[in-house]
Amino acid sequence: MAAYAWRGRNNRGELVQGRLDALTESGVVDQLMAIGVAPVHIGLAPETVGETGDGWWSRLQRKGVTIEDMVVFSRQMYTLNKAGVPILRAFAGLEASSNKPAMVDVLKDIRASLDQGRELSTAMARHPALFGAFYVSMIRVGEMTGRLTEVFLRLSQHLEFERDVRERIKQAMRYPSFVLVAMTIALVIINIFVIPVFAKVFEGFNAQLPLITRGLLAFSGWMIAWWPLLIALAVVLAVAWRAYLRTTQGRYRWDRRKLMLPIVGDIILKGTLARFARSFALSSQSGVPLVQALTVVAQTVDNAYIGSRIEQMRDGIERGESISRCAAASGVFTPVVLQMISVGEETGELDALLFEIAEMYERETDYSIKGLSAAIEPILLALIAVLVLLLALGVFLPLWNLGQAAMGRGGG
Repeated sequence: MAAYAWRGRNNRGELVQGRLDALTESGVVDQLMAIGVAPVHIGLAPETVGETGDGWWSRLQRKGVTIEDMVVFSRQMYTLNKAGVPILRAFAGLEASSNKPAMVDVLKDIRASLDQGRELSTAMARHPALFGAFYVSMIRVGEMTGRLTEVFLRLSQHLEFERDVRERIKQAMRYPSFVLVAMTIALVIINIFVIPVFAKVFEGFNAQLPLITRGLLAFSGWMIAWWPLLIALAVVLAVAWRAYLRTTQGRYRWDRRKLMLPIVGDIILKGTLARFARSFALSSQSGVPLVQALTVVAQTVDNAYIGSRIEQMRDGIERGESISRCAAASGVFTPVVLQMISVGEETGELDALLFEIAEMYERETDYSIKGLSAAIEPILLALIAVLVLLLALGVFLPLWNLGQAAMGRGGG
């Protein structure tokens, strides 16, 4: 791919110029026409210093492609396909109008793959971090059935749902996370800087200190003496935990235990099942065979435990069993959902009922997320109260006993 310098006139007749990367001059023409510029001159651009690549600092500061970018991309591709814009010209226009270098690189690579004769799904599969198995499978089905426009619309709606759920969870967890971080920082500061000052005061009492005070002093002294080891241990545990989650068995066990967590476990389960129902409905409605659809959906639910249950459903369907029976054997669906699946299978309206199941789980997830902060706040308040009580008793009990002794009311 080479860099071309171009000059042209826009829709208002004004002379504009710039640089574009393309395989041939015709590729530059396609890009310019897509953004409404009539080319006047196109030629190879002279090389400049640093043109071979960005500096390491620029690469470090480069922002990656987010789920918001993917939503916008899917919506734009739906609009362009609906308007009848050829696929190569559509990607050329998006590349020329994008202001995020990471997204430009992805669009450029996909367009280069299309120029070489690859299918769109194959070109997208070269970027698995952005276009997952579900996205690529849906695009492949759209290519096979000629319903690519409709597929892009459904994918944009699916990604919008994923984004909304993540944002709601982040919003609900923002206050509890802030409180926990503040408590941790306060506890460290008190143990390292405050309690040692009181320890010097208590040394002059020449009296037996209360048990709570001795415990606080011992814990503070232990933190001061071993803080480098504590930091190193925390880093080692974090690295070991990440390595454990990368293993198949570790990810499966943790994803299973997440569903059993108090308060948040039910939210995770409902959100995962909503993602399953919507993904399965989209795949089935687009004409993906059931076995292939369940294989792809099992990879998109983002939970190894639920994914294994979906794979069990797939294996049962391969053996000739009904969807409702396989869903009941999975052990993750409620009786109401199982009844809806059974009715959908009998009436041939499984896609519509799966969308209703997804909407039902989404409403329940939304309701549970709204009550998440209200459920966590009493626990946080109780925890703060206990910590404040321990610190107050540990610090002020010796002072209280000293005052009592000085007034002649002590035990001495």
